[in-house]
Amino acid sequence: MEIWNPWHGCRKISEGCEHCYMYYLDSKRDRSGSDIYKVKNNFNLPLKRDRAGNYKVKSGTVLHVCLTSDFFLEEADEWRDDVWNMIKERENVTFIILTKRADRIKDRLPNDWADGYPNVVLRVTAENQKRADERIPILLSIPAKRKGVMTAPLIGEIHIEKYLATGEIEYVIADGENYDGARPCRYEWVESLRDQCREYGVEFEFAGTGNVFIKDGKTYNVCKAYQHVQAIRSGLFWPPRDDCDVPVMKKCATCKMNDSCNGCRRCGRCRQ
Repeated sequence: MEIWNPWHGCRKISEGCEHCYMYYLDSKRDRSGSDIYKVKNNFNLPLKRDRAGNYKVKSGTVLHVCLTSDFFLEEADEWRDDVWNMIKERENVTFIILTKRADRIKDRLPNDWADGYPNVVLRVTAENQKRADERIPILLSIPAKRKGVMTAPLIGEIHIEKYLATGEIEYVIADGENYDGARPCRYEWVESLRDQCREYGVEFEFAGTGNVFIKDGKTYNVCKAYQHVQAIRSGLFWPPRDDCDVPVMKKCATCKMNDSCNGCRRCGRCRQ
């Protein structure tokens, strides 16, 4: 996955933020995730060129924007226009913009947005039913060529049938929660979302189980490196995916035996 973080840091605003992975990772570097700043060496990433004069971000690339912040964060208002200009200039790159601040989208779109830039996908986060009913209607009210929903971290059962029925949502993703204090994700919640998407012909991806996954009443503590693998093996995708998509794992640098846990300080506990 290609990522572009023009700014870093965020403020917690809802239930899904409680155990934010970015706050956890920043704490490992003795930093606070609430420190918000412009990432100067990466701010103009889409426009960077190599020595031959070619764009470093190739045509056809899909860039996920602001995964260590929020694109519509208030503190980023002074930087956002420059980012919109870069997005417009790189019309051959797809930019996926995810936000919890759906209420701020409409008034912070570029002046020439009209019915949306063709290379922008707008997505809102909906970690539970409350946030789904709060944010998805706002997303549906905004003119955009491509819209999606990210249910992550999925911390409760969600029903979004009435929103999928509009035909405006093209993609739904579900994922569990990671690191300290991770709350459980349940198989039946993911299965329900998959079934809802299947009913309305909307693509659904189960991206990861999270650290704690419950199925058939049994709790599984899943190593970070295996969460996506286990999600694929669950078969909870629409349309269905082949097992050949399961990635090859690397060995943990700590114990040299278990598959990598991607830096989780619980290394090895998932095997005990």
